[in-house]
Amino acid sequence: MRLFAGFLSLFLSVQVCADISPVAQKTADYAVEKYEGAMTDTLAQLVQFETVAREGVPLADNRAFTEFKRALKAKARELGLEYQDHGYVLVVALGEGDDKVGIVTHGDVQPANPQKWQMSPFVLDRESEPGKLIARGSEDDKGPIATALYAMKAIKDQQVSMKRRVELLIYLAEESDWTPFKTFLKTYPIPDYNITIDASYPVVIAEKGWSEIQVTANSELPASYSGPYLEGFSGGYFRSQVPDHAQVTLVNPKEAQITAIRTRAEKHRELEFEFVAVENGYQITAKGRATHSSEPEHGVNAIAYLADILRGHNWPLNQSGTLVHYLNDLVGTGIYAERFGNIAYTDDFMGPMTAAVTMVKDGEQGLTSFLNLRRPTGKSADQLEREIHSALERWQGRRGVALGETKVTLGTPYRVDNAPHVEPLLDVFRHFSGIEEAQPVSIGGSTNAKLLPNAVSFGPSMPGKPYTGHSEHEFISVDQFRMNLRMYTAMLIEIGNL
Repeated sequence: MRLFAGFLSLFLSVQVCADISPVAQKTADYAVEKYEGAMTDTLAQLVQFETVAREGVPLADNRAFTEFKRALKAKARELGLEYQDHGYVLVVALGEGDDKVGIVTHGDVQPANPQKWQMSPFVLDRESEPGKLIARGSEDDKGPIATALYAMKAIKDQQVSMKRRVELLIYLAEESDWTPFKTFLKTYPIPDYNITIDASYPVVIAEKGWSEIQVTANSELPASYSGPYLEGFSGGYFRSQVPDHAQVTLVNPKEAQITAIRTRAEKHRELEFEFVAVENGYQITAKGRATHSSEPEHGVNAIAYLADILRGHNWPLNQSGTLVHYLNDLVGTGIYAERFGNIAYTDDFMGPMTAAVTMVKDGEQGLTSFLNLRRPTGKSADQLEREIHSALERWQGRRGVALGETKVTLGTPYRVDNAPHVEPLLDVFRHFSGIEEAQPVSIGGSTNAKLLPNAVSFGPSMPGKPYTGHSEHEFISVDQFRMNLRMYTAMLIEIGNL
């Protein structure tokens, strides 16, 4: 979660509060003056590759990834940086020696729906909204890659003395499969200091555990049934995005039902609902606002609100009807799982567990709802799993329905205390942002920091600002991109000389 509201837009290269070394200040200024334009052009080059995992297609056979690797290799060589290809992990390095700083990022991205973008999501849009650089990956996480490359280049140009070698680790399956990275780390000499650049400022020292409840409905109506019912309930695009689209078809509805549903829909002014007459009924579409599922408070969940306007009707328990009742009874339109039995809880530092239904998808086993949880410390996985299954069992008894397959996945929350590089990172952030009270924070997101010892996250997004990664309007502002180049350059020098 983000603990600071707003930030001061100070991008001047003057010492504001915390101290950083003169060489860090000088090199950060040089990086922006010399390479801001080149950094933006490199981002434009990197986002053009649709580096999305394809089911059944190995990484080596995915052309987008092979071309992305080729472009990154050429860029590293152009900048005079060392380049290594370890399959799923690319390493771009500066300096020599066994003492290292590890900077962790990723080059894969989530899917994007081209119909929801003014330009292709895989073309850097610099014109539609002045001051914004819009593309899939601009914030998560190709923007940080481009920033790190030119921070390293500026340090090389200025011949800054560094006690530690800098290794930029670019993982290519962060959004889909962490197993290859875990395998890589078994033989990789782990740096003393590890920093991911895949989250937010000031310094992230805790992350909630990515978790999920999958509930499948597989019951059918009798062939002789002729009353009102729901069918074709669907929505969402991928499992870590609050969905901005959902739809359902009302078959054989009564006039009073349509009137009541329309009336309820009119109360939700934050969404757009469309009612289209079809044979024997209406198709209803809900249009909300997509966001990263780790920050559901910044989105408007189309699936949850579509279910909500259907509340209060005794829909028969076929697949669509069952899931609409389940979502209304146990999930609702809130974001803290308050209705789901006793599973809701809060940690004093990490905050509350959040819950967001991200997809409703038809499959071989039936119609499945995916409820994404972001789980803090404060309750054991065993207790939480028992409470989830207990709530589902009680609900099935009350509704008189038997669900199909239920799958519960509970990720482990992450927290690191007393990491020696936290205070120097806070000094860099305080210096360039002017936010004197900045302190370590916790987030709902889940990064590869969990896989490395004493790893923390540093940017790229500012506290109090919605994270746009995973949304259908992903961007990084020009000002923020510039500020990140200053801070990453200074960060590498300060941590590289600890």
